[in-house]
Amino acid sequence: MKSLVREMRVSVCCITYNHHLYITQALDSFLMQETDFDYEIIVGDDGSTDGTREIIEGYCRKYPGRIQLISHNPNIGAINNQVDILKRASGRYIAMCDGDDFWTDKTKLQKQAEFLDGHADYVLCCHHTRVIDDNDNTVYEKKDPVSLEFDYKDVLLGKREETRICSLMMRNIEAIMGVTKHHWYFETHGTDTLLKLYALASTGKKIYVMPEVMACYRLHTGGIWSMINPKLRKTRMLSDFNLTIRNFKYSSVQKRALLKIYLKQYFLFDMRYLNFNSAVQTLTALW
Repeated sequence: MKSLVREMRVSVCCITYNHHLYITQALDSFLMQETDFDYEIIVGDDGSTDGTREIIEGYCRKYPGRIQLISHNPNIGAINNQVDILKRASGRYIAMCDGDDFWTDKTKLQKQAEFLDGHADYVLCCHHTRVIDDNDNTVYEKKDPVSLEFDYKDVLLGKREETRICSLMMRNIEAIMGVTKHHWYFETHGTDTLLKLYALASTGKKIYVMPEVMACYRLHTGGIWSMINPKLRKTRMLSDFNLTIRNFKYSSVQKRALLKIYLKQYFLFDMRYLNFNSAVQTLTALW
């Protein structure tokens, strides 16, 4: 006898913290999706103090059974919040979007799920994204979007255009979720980049970028990366670079390419701020 329980095809996973100005737009963009399959919405609120949680609770009452709110109090941090809701996801695929970003195409989930269904060689599916400022003005949008694909080597060496977290759908498999068992993952800053790199390294598969703009990524002062102090941004990028070279494999050719990246992008920064020990460790690892 066949089971009458339908498979959950996609889990929409959203983390949020003090996004009361934006969370409504994000939730509306999740709810507007038109699919021929079931999808769930899981929102992890990390102890917001600005009314974000109350807005989400209002949506839960308005759309009973559609949104699962996970509230953390006290705050547990963005990475722990992300890991918690990823572990709760029951879908075959996971679509991610932070609470200050939103989707603009009502067929986004359908298109990405259909692509992954039909292309076993790809473990992640992304798409082009419009970048906007706090006043919804367009800061960046590729005029003529084209399809792209990236493998492990590409992402290792910094090639990952148009793969922002608000565009990402991935397979919900242990080969990817296993990243949450590594302590270094909880030390990352550009966490989504290390997640993508791990997914490619552990599966040997690729990322496909659809040639369509289907989401908005917002630059604002409260963002983890956008509008932060340039020194802090560079420090975080360098930290992630060092985590990468310590925890991922690379050939001798890729090792030389990574050394060139360090010398070009980070060596003078280390010297300027007297990070001599860090520089020696990085150079020793890559020499």
